[in-house]
Amino acid sequence: MVDPDTRLMLDFVRGEPSAFRELVRRNQDMVFKLAYRYLVDHAEAEDIVQEVFLKVHGAARGYQPTARFTTWVYRITVNLCLNRLRSSRLRRSVSLEAVGEEEDFSVEVAAAEPETASGRLEREELEQKVHEAMVSLPDSQRTAVLLRRTSELSYEQIAEVMETTVPAVKSLLARARQTLKSRLAKYL
Repeated sequence: MVDPDTRLMLDFVRGEPSAFRELVRRNQDMVFKLAYRYLVDHAEAEDIVQEVFLKVHGAARGYQPTARFTTWVYRITVNLCLNRLRSSRLRRSVSLEAVGEEEDFSVEVAAAEPETASGRLEREELEQKVHEAMVSLPDSQRTAVLLRRTSELSYEQIAEVMETTVPAVKSLLARARQTLKSRLAKYL
């Protein structure tokens, strides 16, 4: 059974422009969310959304549904984000939510009733250290973490997006977890 997005893409390939508009409507938030986690810049993430759908539109004639449509879109998004980071040398950043709670990626900041000045400084310092730790990860590890935590993809879906195997994804996540734990140990 073909997933709804793949069906829409095939309808677009057959000449239904409304199918493309529906694809954009259904997937633009997901693309923006992932792009923003990589770039931490609203305008840059919006540019990536446009670029992703321009690429999807441009590739329509040769589209072959070998994987789920969203897997293909995630792959395009990740590649564009990594290219943007490399070419423009944007500071890589990540919010605390992207690190998540599962699999020892947790970073919890205690919420004080009203936040004190010292509490705010501690939280900002922790956010900076998380940022530095995530930036220091190799691209493949950072990609696996962001796809797992931000997009909540399964190991199998991450493997498809990254064009690798499930054991490789598990290994990337384990190495990222160890690196993050060691770099953030004194803050957690």
